[in-house]
Amino acid sequence: MKPLIRCLTVGAVAGAVALTGLTTVGAAPVPAGTVSAAGAGTTTAGAVTADDTPPPAVEDFAYPEADRIFKERGIKLKSGDGHILLATCDSRPGLLEVNARGMSTTDPVGHGRFCFQVTGATGRLSLELPSVYGAKGNDYAVRVDMQTGTEAKSFDVQKNKWTPVGETADPQERVFTLLEITATA
Repeated sequence: MKPLIRCLTVGAVAGAVALTGLTTVGAAPVPAGTVSAAGAGTTTAGAVTADDTPPPAVEDFAYPEADRIFKERGIKLKSGDGHILLATCDSRPGLLEVNARGMSTTDPVGHGRFCFQVTGATGRLSLELPSVYGAKGNDYAVRVDMQTGTEAKSFDVQKNKWTPVGETADPQERVFTLLEITATA
């Protein structure tokens, strides 16, 4: 417990020194940007102003190039943890595949066939893809969260098999929008 208190105290003192712009050389405080007699030949760093300080890095988890992908393919990729990525549908093993109806003109690349690669032990991707009717799983336990009107439903996708989801799993054959994909190894 004492080492933790000592670390917290040292951190608080260092933070206070950084905020005041003072540097200590020996026992006497010296304003930043000056040379002290005790530390002859040693200059301290210049004072940092608010204009010099970069803004804090804040990760918003927005999907990279989402606007471009939406224009090109009609799928709205929103956010995630970076472990489920839109991929080219090819013969590569391990891809998760989702099919959406009526996208032949809005998705000239895959005509409503979208593939995703899971790159971590777990993954999450928030998106909007209308009229989803089927999903083919990979080696992960995958759940897709969907919505029709105001009703939300989740479907577990079978590993490495096609699973009816959305309208093909709905007795009323209502149109569902895919809102989230979650994968766990």
